[in-house]
Amino acid sequence: MKLSIILPAFNEEKLLPSTLEAVHASRTALTAAGWESEVVVCDNNSTDATASVAKAHGADKVVFEPVNQIARARNAGASVANGDWLLFIDADSRPSRELFTATVEAIRSGRVLAGGSTVRMDSDEWRARVGGAVWNAISRLRGLMAGSYIFVEAAAFREIGGFSGALYAAEELDFTKRLRPLARRTRRKIVILSAAPLVTSARKLRLYTPREIHRLILGAIFRPKATLTNKEACHLWYDGRR
Repeated sequence: MKLSIILPAFNEEKLLPSTLEAVHASRTALTAAGWESEVVVCDNNSTDATASVAKAHGADKVVFEPVNQIARARNAGASVANGDWLLFIDADSRPSRELFTATVEAIRSGRVLAGGSTVRMDSDEWRARVGGAVWNAISRLRGLMAGSYIFVEAAAFREIGGFSGALYAAEELDFTKRLRPLARRTRRKIVILSAAPLVTSARKLRLYTPREIHRLILGAIFRPKATLTNKEACHLWYDGRR
């Protein structure tokens, strides 16, 4: 068994080293299971030293995607990956060995087609705590995968065409939706792991005003197509603030 770990990265020279350090430490769980693994970083048209930082910190492959879009970056990383399973981790997140172990166990069960993880933001601010708790409850109740940690059988990923290139945000929710018929057909499931939450950055709470964040959330709820297919409307991911 081989697992390809794919990190989409846009201007992530500051946080990518700690993410890769956590990934490499967590890979010991894969080695213990007798699995092979590789780390693929997709430089999503960065204007900083993301690519060289990735190489310097042990990425096995670094691929370039010129169109600045998270879905395209993930798909570009997957295009050069050769694992039996794919694991997508955001470049501002830090997985643990325990989370990787739980992922191995889920895959080995033979009952899982894909899965995600609950998250914990690296901030004690009340908005981070409340926002994380609300998302985790929805994620577990609805079986929705957060884009910061998604594992999926490579054959299933390719069968449904990967992530949608039409979306600039919420592409992981669309991905979950499109996987469900295949999960039912193969009598497998999509799981949300919760014993060892993924630690992810709360920097958007520091970099953007509550008004900016609320405007995006309301747009996604009431005008989802117009908002999520518009790069400017989803600027929280694309304006380069770090």
